[in-house]
Amino acid sequence: MSETAAPSPAPASIPDKEAIEKASAWVKPLRTEVGRVLVGQIDLVDRLLVALLTNGHVLLEGVPGLAKTLAVRTLSACLHAKFQRIQFTPDLLPADVIGTMVYHPRDGTFSPRLGPVFANLVLADEINRAPAKVQSALLEAMQERQVTIGENTYKLPDPFLVLATQNPIDQEGTYTLPEAQLDRFLLKVRVVYPTPAEERRVLDAMATSTPKLDVNQIIDLPDIIATRAVVNSIYMDDKIRDYIVSIIHATREPDKAAPHLKLLIRCGASPRGTINLALAAKAIAFLDGRNYVTPQDVKNLAPDILRHRILLNYEAEAEGVTSDDVVKQLMEKMPVP
Repeated sequence: MSETAAPSPAPASIPDKEAIEKASAWVKPLRTEVGRVLVGQIDLVDRLLVALLTNGHVLLEGVPGLAKTLAVRTLSACLHAKFQRIQFTPDLLPADVIGTMVYHPRDGTFSPRLGPVFANLVLADEINRAPAKVQSALLEAMQERQVTIGENTYKLPDPFLVLATQNPIDQEGTYTLPEAQLDRFLLKVRVVYPTPAEERRVLDAMATSTPKLDVNQIIDLPDIIATRAVVNSIYMDDKIRDYIVSIIHATREPDKAAPHLKLLIRCGASPRGTINLALAAKAIAFLDGRNYVTPQDVKNLAPDILRHRILLNYEAEAEGVTSDDVVKQLMEKMPVP
């Protein structure tokens, strides 16, 4: 007897166009405010907003000097949120991130000293410059939104987002991030060089000893949390849900979609990738002012969702094949609903 997937339940109330416009009224002013400081990088800003709307974490990768840190700082300044920056270095300890128990010799007691991870937006700057033991300290925080110090567990604030930056792995003094941590990032966004026109605007705005980097606060945290409820209600057709599942399964069984990729992929995306692709597609639809998800939303987000979840083998590395190449070839083979 063949198994068929049960139809997905429709949201209790799909927001109409007017509701979407009302809930997204802050999006355009925020984009404008960020654009006063950050030249170009429209896709980068949208990906940060997607993370904000889905309560996900973002990993930004690019060579030094591409305004990765500036983008995160500027976004946090536009929100009425607690912001902390952690500079990851080779000598960083787990206690420097999550906190530790402090002993008081006068009365012989211990008390917790909470680390900088207790914030709404945590900028993990150059995250791949710290060793694995520090990376592991973030695993519980990123997935469970809590931290265990000693015998006690402490809840992190809501929202809690880790916005991490990293340099390409072939840069001196960098470490490979553990697969378990990579999978906890909603998106891995590659930050590229600006166009000549954009770089000229950067030159005009920043070639001074006192560049203007101040921005106004646009939205408060309760409004962000309320907006997430609207994003969750965005309509996604069953055919698009099946499309997402087929994409994820193609990364695990590439021989069914692109047989030549079977010898290159060591491990495909996890079910977390399926969930994240659906959530991010809803967020993109919301940012575009729509109350429904299109296949193009899924196609546009697939590289950022999958590039850090597809693990390649040594043969792929020897041939110079990247995860982006694999995702592109898989997407070309997948039938679009």
